Amino acid sequence: MIEWLHPGILLIIGALLIPILKGRVKQAYMVALPLAALIDCILMTPGNYGNVNFMGYNITFGRVDKLSLLFSYVFSIMGVIGIVYAIHVKDDSQHVTAMIYVGSALGVTFAGDFFVLFIFWEIMAISAAFIVWLKRSNEAVSAGFRYLLVHAFGGVCLLGGAAIHYSQTGSMAFNSMMPFAGGIAFYLILLSFIINAAVPPFGAWLPDAYPEATVTGAVFMTAFTTKSAVYVLIRGFAGTEILIWLGAIMALYGVVYAVLENDIRRLLAYHIISQVGYMVAGVGIGTEMALNGSASHAFAHILYKGLLFMGAGAVIEMTGKRKLTELGGLYKTMPITMVLYMIGGFAISAVPLFSGFVSKSMVVSAAGESHLSVILLMLTMASAGTFLHTGLKLPYYMFFGKDSGIRTKEPPKNMLIAMGMAGFLCIFIGVFPGTLYSLLPFAVDYVPYTPQHVMSTLGILGFTALGFFMLLKQLDPEPTVSVDTDWFYRKGAKGFMWLVNKPIAYIEYNIVGEAYEFLIQKPILKVAHYLRVFDTEAVDGTVNGIGRITLAWSSVMRIIQNG
Repeated sequence: MIEWLHPGILLIIGALLIPILKGRVKQAYMVALPLAALIDCILMTPGNYGNVNFMGYNITFGRVDKLSLLFSYVFSIMGVIGIVYAIHVKDDSQHVTAMIYVGSALGVTFAGDFFVLFIFWEIMAISAAFIVWLKRSNEAVSAGFRYLLVHAFGGVCLLGGAAIHYSQTGSMAFNSMMPFAGGIAFYLILLSFIINAAVPPFGAWLPDAYPEATVTGAVFMTAFTTKSAVYVLIRGFAGTEILIWLGAIMALYGVVYAVLENDIRRLLAYHIISQVGYMVAGVGIGTEMALNGSASHAFAHILYKGLLFMGAGAVIEMTGKRKLTELGGLYKTMPITMVLYMIGGFAISAVPLFSGFVSKSMVVSAAGESHLSVILLMLTMASAGTFLHTGLKLPYYMFFGKDSGIRTKEPPKNMLIAMGMAGFLCIFIGVFPGTLYSLLPFAVDYVPYTPQHVMSTLGILGFTALGFFMLLKQLDPEPTVSVDTDWFYRKGAKGFMWLVNKPIAYIEYNIVGEAYEFLIQKPILKVAHYLRVFDTEAVDGTVNGIGRITLAWSSVMRIIQNG
């Protein structure tokens, strides 16, 4: 009897059968695969499973506790929703890659040591890069390579930090790193995690790659890389104070860049950075309230951000347009998509009765309880900015605003069903927060629906909406391209290749080559020539002369002897 079945390995191996199946059987199998992973996670009980002795190391594939179970539930749920959204796609490679991506995220979630963590960390990076490449455009190929290079660097940091940690402690177990704070292993592993969490200035890969992925692939990407990073930060770096400021800066950073965006998925990508900032700040605060807030907000965020990307993806799928300046008036032909998108917009904006209200507020309240007034202000400002752009600006110019003249229809039914599933969960969690709170790693002593909290939130949202409509003309999108920190490695890579191909190559082949030829090669050849001449003329001549003299002397001596 199998003691424990790893849901991640179930998805990775199961994905390989997708191309073999056909028709309805294939579709049913693709939905059943992540659903089986979800049931597997629900049936688990806390403990350590999948312990293997590998080359003298004790590695653990299954560390099951409340924290890992919480993330496994939402990862599996999003796997089901994502595959329902994508089931109409005929490209099997997209489905296989997506399931491997989900499986690797579950592998990270249950990893009990750095060795297992690194394996799934790298599988997740490679499969995500393939999700981008499978769009098969020049922009996607370039973005995918940049994504892979950034995450390969993060993987090297993780591997190096884990190796140093093992050399110092003799253990590969992945637990809290706080007892080792200040060491090089601590910082290398932390750097790896914050790269995946898209913490500026290391987060430009996210808005660079996500908008270039396929319509369905981008939905998967919103859920797993950054949130698995939040999971490992909670697991290993709770209470690291620098994360408080990094998270608060992230929250504002994403909002500010969203102001500048015209591409609908790039705008939403920047709001991923902003929302993950709340989670990172909560990890840094490190109290039970803050960590519960980070975990619950990660859970809620996966669902509402997936819904937002599904809504934007439906628009791109049906119109072929992705710029706000190219859209408008779609409420006439895509009303269901608009309503479902707005559920996600209200959830991310923390409107009461939606999921973001009951999760994001835990982190904000934890900042207040810890007397971090500046952080509290930064997070509150970011919340207003989120509603301004994701809840108001994007849907206004996408569905309302100036009529673009585009006449289309609703997307395929499976896309609407997936959006409906995510929308239902966004509302359910907002109305019944106790369901989510019961899954959190620590006991919850928090009531989101207090009169003060509801009224203050409605006040912030109301004034934000008032400001939006008063300044509507100033907020009109423009066909601009914002410059992020990816500029440095985009231009830096080009500059490096120019340096290699132009001046260095020129110096090598011309100046250095000629100098080598004149100073070394030619003198050596001349010496070799003179040695050859000396050998043939002097040495060989002398030897031949001696040989002739010897032969002559021998002949003379024989004549004398013969008398």
